[in-house]
Amino acid sequence: MKGLCPFHDERSPSFNVRPQVGFYHCFGCGESGDVYSFLRAMDHVSFTEAVESLAARIGYTLHYEDGGGAAPESTGRSRLYAANAAAAEFYRAQLQSPEADAGRRFLGERGFDAGAAAHFGVGYAPKGWQGVSDALRRDGFTDEELLTAGLVSAGQRGVYDRFRGRLVWPIRDLTGQVIGFGARRLYDDDNGPKYLNTPETTIYKKTQVLYGLDLAKREISRGDPRRVVIVEGYTDVMAAHLAGVTTAVATCGTAFGSEHMRILRRVMGDDQSAEVVFTFDPDAAGQKAAVRAFAETRSLNAQSFVAVAPEGLDPCDLRLQRGDAAVRMLMESKTPMFEFIIDQRLKGFDLSTVEGRTGALRAAAPIVSEIRDQGMRSGYTRVLARRLGLDLPEVDRAVRSAARAEASDPDRGESRGSDHRNGTRPPGADAPRGSERDGASGPPVESQLRVTLASLPPSAGLERDALMGFLQFGHRIDAALLSRAVALGFQHPALDAVRQSIVAADMTRPGWAADAVTSVREPYRSLGAELLTAAFPARDDEHAVMSTTSLARGLILRALDGEKAELLRTIQRVAPESEDGRAVRLRLRELDIERQEILDAE
Repeated sequence: MKGLCPFHDERSPSFNVRPQVGFYHCFGCGESGDVYSFLRAMDHVSFTEAVESLAARIGYTLHYEDGGGAAPESTGRSRLYAANAAAAEFYRAQLQSPEADAGRRFLGERGFDAGAAAHFGVGYAPKGWQGVSDALRRDGFTDEELLTAGLVSAGQRGVYDRFRGRLVWPIRDLTGQVIGFGARRLYDDDNGPKYLNTPETTIYKKTQVLYGLDLAKREISRGDPRRVVIVEGYTDVMAAHLAGVTTAVATCGTAFGSEHMRILRRVMGDDQSAEVVFTFDPDAAGQKAAVRAFAETRSLNAQSFVAVAPEGLDPCDLRLQRGDAAVRMLMESKTPMFEFIIDQRLKGFDLSTVEGRTGALRAAAPIVSEIRDQGMRSGYTRVLARRLGLDLPEVDRAVRSAARAEASDPDRGESRGSDHRNGTRPPGADAPRGSERDGASGPPVESQLRVTLASLPPSAGLERDALMGFLQFGHRIDAALLSRAVALGFQHPALDAVRQSIVAADMTRPGWAADAVTSVREPYRSLGAELLTAAFPARDDEHAVMSTTSLARGLILRALDGEKAELLRTIQRVAPESEDGRAVRLRLRELDIERQEILDAE
């Protein structure tokens, strides 16, 4: 199967999938792998999460090696996902009920129509005590499962709905599965908090989820530059997306923290040009939030900014009052996080006095000293000097002194976090994806010349076509013939690297060809992926099997002819009646017999 690649923009399809071997490869960007690597790349999940997601989709029960059964943290996870998905559908349907007029009016007053509500899955929890619980019981869920999912609460008379008379937003993980809900109060007689979220469950941990990331991840990972916008609430995410800022996400009832940063790293990678833009209110709470966010973003190899809307409007109100363009312009008026934090440090000091300027310098110099990029550090040193009205050398000395103090006090540096910003990584930091080295020295893998099918010389045609056939149709030809052919050394080093991986593969296992390709040593792995996914030159599968069998025999004949030629040269150098001469003549007769057997089998 062939289609447009989901990993890069293209107009002509170059993304190939071979279902019979469970493998994909893009001839445009080189991305390749099996179903697990596809999910990991698309949804930015770990291998374990990809396996669990697929197992849940097909109803397969996983067993974990350590205990011989399902891991404790995974027990019942599929039921929790199913319960949340069913609840989301229930709430969504209830938004169309007469009772939900207040919810529809709330959305309409904030500029969200029915299409916007449907896009984000917004629903309504009816006022009754048993709305969602009765509906889900009819679907086969038990009270215990509903309690575990956080959909109901326990009282003296049994369980009752957690969300009642509220507008409800489904909260999804990176893969798009509903893991919890956020609900806003609508009625004056509701004595609960303005926003009420799902409690912590096995699948929902508020410090590890960002609302809207399932919708924004694709645009974040494909952007140039990659950019994520952190807003404060569900309606802000909706407003930003509808205004064209489709990389907006929000925390769920908690401050932005290190776990959120870890999730973003999975989507953004270690791209030095990536941007994280925070939108904060200009009040004291917003300023404190910015300082906390600053402490976290230093662990991301990206540039961080702060965007403060005019008059302190949040994105939702900004869109209502000034339109979509104003929300988009907010992103362009962002201020670098370092500059914003420096200004925060200077507040409270009377810069008209010597004492005030001295205290402000001591407070702000450590911030500038943390900038690892020397060019940027020099620039911000000048910015600080202008802010304080001090001579540049004096400020530069203070910055250098702060840097030395941090270097001599590891605990101090650790408490503030390491700054990976703008490409300067501390010693021992994990290398970015794709930059692993094959040894202690030598150029990174990506800098080595990548061998492609198109770059192979015509003389490699037999080896190329044979490997293509072995990987794609090897399971349908004689196993002994395949083993014999693939055991023979190849002349082209790149093709021989692929051949060696086939030799090491367990050909009795389903999916062995995909496993073989993923084990090809770099820089030849992409060539293996091309061989597995390229169109085999045959009319149909039956003819492809026949051709692959013939290619295997061709490799064996080439090896036999090569050995025979070498023996004919050898026999000219030894006495015919010597022991070596007799052995050579015997082997020549064996080769002729083997060759004839191969030809007869054709």
